[in-house]
Amino acid sequence: MMKQCIRSVCAGTALLVLVGLSGPGQVVSAQESAADEPPFEQQLMRLSEIFGALHFLRPLCKKSDTPNWRDQMEDFLDAETLDDNRRRRFIERFNQGYRGFSVAYRDCTEAARIAMAQYLTEGETIISDVTSRYGR
Repeated sequence: MMKQCIRSVCAGTALLVLVGLSGPGQVVSAQESAADEPPFEQQLMRLSEIFGALHFLRPLCKKSDTPNWRDQMEDFLDAETLDDNRRRRFIERFNQGYRGFSVAYRDCTEAARIAMAQYLTEGETIISDVTSRYGR
């Protein structure tokens, strides 16, 4: 039951936790090098991919999330990205996560349920790590 509550909180508040991390000093232009990116950039890119995977897997396995993962991703993009190139990279990662599972799964199999659980756990870990290390 506790794990289910944690997952529910993750699904509903992942965006809210990360919104607190965004700020004008963290906007990255296309001309800046990777060294100038926020130190948590790759973690947020991975989180975008996880959002995409969950956007496919959760409905496939008859899980209803409100707001859905795509809506959460849109809110995340609005809060985190002012730079079009950076926004495009986040969207690409979301789409990669979605497409990766849409090609492999047509039904909610045991493997799909395991992948979904692992992605929820990984997303929770990323959110916890980023907020504890970089949160204000």
